[in-house]
Amino acid sequence: MTSITGDQALVKKINRSIVLNTIIRHAPLSRAKVSTITGLNKATVSNLVQELSDHHLVEEIGPGESSGGRKPRLLLFSGRAGSAVGIEIRLSQMIGVLTDLEGNILFEREEQLERHDLDFVLKSMTTLIKALMHEAPPSPYGVVGVGVGVPGMVDGEGNILFAPNLGWEMVPLQQRLEEEIGVSVTIDNEANAGAQGEFRFGAGRDAEHVLYISAGSGIGSGIMIHGELYKGARGYAGETGHMSIEADGMACSCGNRGCWELYASEKAYTQASPPLPSHRTRQLANLALAGDEDVISLFAGIGRFLGIGITNLVNSFNPQRVVIGGPLADARPWISSALEEVVAQRTLPYHRERMEITFAELGSRSTVIGAAYLAVSQFLGPVRVSTL
Repeated sequence: MTSITGDQALVKKINRSIVLNTIIRHAPLSRAKVSTITGLNKATVSNLVQELSDHHLVEEIGPGESSGGRKPRLLLFSGRAGSAVGIEIRLSQMIGVLTDLEGNILFEREEQLERHDLDFVLKSMTTLIKALMHEAPPSPYGVVGVGVGVPGMVDGEGNILFAPNLGWEMVPLQQRLEEEIGVSVTIDNEANAGAQGEFRFGAGRDAEHVLYISAGSGIGSGIMIHGELYKGARGYAGETGHMSIEADGMACSCGNRGCWELYASEKAYTQASPPLPSHRTRQLANLALAGDEDVISLFAGIGRFLGIGITNLVNSFNPQRVVIGGPLADARPWISSALEEVVAQRTLPYHRERMEITFAELGSRSTVIGAAYLAVSQFLGPVRVSTL
C-alpha cells in the first residue's frame, strides 16, 4: 500500500512539473492547450493548474480566442513570485545579477577579482550576494536561492574538484557559501550554466540539441541533448578547453599539451607579438573597430582555432545549433568569418546540414543568468520533461 501511495505521489509530482514547464515554455496558453501539448487529460490539468495557482506560481490573464464556445482563460507563469541570485566567477572579475523566476534581470553588479585565494573570493562573493539579496522586491517566496557558475570541474555536491585557472582543487564551495548566507546554493561549471541560460532564455530556446561554447579566459562547453544538460558518467562532461588540437603543442596548466583554450581563448593574447595582456577582449574589440590590423589578425587566428575545435565537437555530437558565448563573443565581427569558414571546410557534410552557428543572445550574461536559473530550477523542483 505504501508503495502505491509513493508511486501516486511521484506521478503527481512529475505531472505537476510537466504542466508548469509547459506553461513556462509556451505561455500564454489555455488549459486545453496544456492538455493537448502534454497529453494529460483536462481534469488532471485543471486540478494541477489550480494547485499551482494556489502556490502563486501560475496566474490567469484575459480570455483568449474562442474556437466556438466560451473564451478560454489564458495562463502565465508568475515570474515575480520570487527572485534568484546568479554569480559568475571569472579570472579577473565577479558578475552578479538578481533575476525574477523568468530570468529577467532586476539588478546587476560587477566586482573586480584581484586575488583567487578561497577566503578572499568567498568574502567578496558573500558581500556581493548579500547586496543583491537586499535589492530583492517583495514577493511570495522572496529570494529562492543562489546559483554560481565556476570555471572548473564541479561534482554533484557543489565541490570544485579542479579549477586550474583559479588555482583551486577540492574546494567545498557550496557548503562554505551556504554557511555564510543561509540560503540554498547551487554550483555548476560556468559553461553548463551558460548553456542553460541560452537554452532557456536565449539563442537555444527553440532547439533540443544545442552545443554552447563559453570562450573567455578559458573554454568550456555545455551540451544540451533532447533539452537536457548532458554531464557524462560522473558529471564532468564539457571540459573541451582541454581537448588537444596540437599533438606537440604548448604546455597547459591542466598538465596536458596543445589544449584548445591555449589557442582559441583569451590566453592566446599572451602569444601575440608583442604579447598582449589577457582578459581584455572589450578593449581589443575597440581597437579592432578602429581598424587596428594586428588586433584584427589576432582575432581572425583565434576564430580559426575556435572553428577547429567546434568542428571536432560538431562531428561528435551532431547538434542543431552551436551557440558561442563568453567574453570572446564581443569580438564576433572579427572571429566569425574565419570560424565559419573552417567549420564549413572541415565538418562532415551530414553534420553540417541544417546545423547553424550563432552567438549568444544574452551576450556576456549567458552564464550569470543561467546560474540564477540553476537556483530557480532547484526551487521549482528537479523533475524536468521536455515539451518541445
